[in-house]
Amino acid sequence: MYFDDYEVGSLVKSHGRTMTEADIVLHAGQTGDFYPHHMDAEFCATQPFGQRIAHGTLILSVAVGMLASGDINEAAMTYGYEAIRFIRPVFIGDTITAHASIAEKREYRKNPENYGLVDEKVEVLNQHGEIVMALTHIYLVSKNPHQG
Repeated sequence: MYFDDYEVGSLVKSHGRTMTEADIVLHAGQTGDFYPHHMDAEFCATQPFGQRIAHGTLILSVAVGMLASGDINEAAMTYGYEAIRFIRPVFIGDTITAHASIAEKREYRKNPENYGLVDEKVEVLNQHGEIVMALTHIYLVSKNPHQG
């Protein structure tokens, strides 16, 4: 899809994914984040949430992957992420889904003849329909070279 093909308001929803203890342990090993809120069940039992919570960066990574389709769009690439908010904890056994909607399109100031930026608002929800994470995923998208 080229820049002009994106429609503000279009929505994509992922299938669910249940977060497991293995997900948390693997993420801790990959990142080196062994903070006790993720790894120490006894410590967490004394804390307000009462149980271990998934890393925010794990939920971010999983959500991005859940929204990736099997089709590669060679005209677009990730430009960055903004306003990432971890709103509620995700616990072992929670099932998350990701919803993404195109919120805005704008010119890419560094090269407006060839590229535009597309903002995708992403919300990650748990099995209760509560938002656990929200962010803006920004894409740098080529303009169609055959239009113009």
